[in-house]
Amino acid sequence: MLKKLAILIALGAGLQACATTDRLSYVGQTPPMTPIENPAHMVGTGASQIPMPVNAMPNRTMAPRTSNSLWNANSPTFFGDPRAARVGDILTVNIDISDRAQLSNSTNRSRTSAEDSDLTQLFGIDLTGFFNDNIDQTSLGSFGSTSSLEGDGSVNRNETISLTVAALVTQVLPNGNLVIAGRQEVRVNNEVRELLISGIARPEDVGSDNTISHTQIAEARISYGGRGHLTDVQRPSYGQELYNILMPF
Repeated sequence: MLKKLAILIALGAGLQACATTDRLSYVGQTPPMTPIENPAHMVGTGASQIPMPVNAMPNRTMAPRTSNSLWNANSPTFFGDPRAARVGDILTVNIDISDRAQLSNSTNRSRTSAEDSDLTQLFGIDLTGFFNDNIDQTSLGSFGSTSSLEGDGSVNRNETISLTVAALVTQVLPNGNLVIAGRQEVRVNNEVRELLISGIARPEDVGSDNTISHTQIAEARISYGGRGHLTDVQRPSYGQELYNILMPF
């Protein structure tokens, strides 16, 4: 047990040391911004292993060929479809989360039981004269129990997030669905706010203005946070975090 505890402490110390080194690298300076990189290499994104239909079309985003006409019936514009459809195309994701949950549970349970037993005969032998005269053979055993349970619980949650971010198509699945990923960073004074989004979208759900709502993105992963002086002050110290993890009480 002590050996396992020592290993956990060592691993935790190693992770905290890496984070501490990163934070110490910009002491007295503004937090650095992440360099531009391929969104497909972001955490939580990459090549998707989503099951595909057996008879999936190779690329359903391509309009069928028509003869003797310059107009494509599947295109909202005369010169072409401006919506994202290929790897490298950009589309705008509108994030408008307004969740509210209110739950209330109450439990009340009570039970009382009692049992009496006597011992006057055993294998045909009369035991009434075996016990002391002060003992009542007809009431040698008495068992009883009382239990009660009362519990109350409530949840009241209200979250509102309204953001807009541009995402990049990183992969086109065999059935035509688009794997998208995007990152947005904004630095104000000594605080960097970071927005990450990834998921899978249908080309049909992309509007004519090349926008899509987050509710139409499957397997959506949305992260909004920050790093900097304010974030450092609001988070507990490393020692306190480690103590809360290892303390069993």
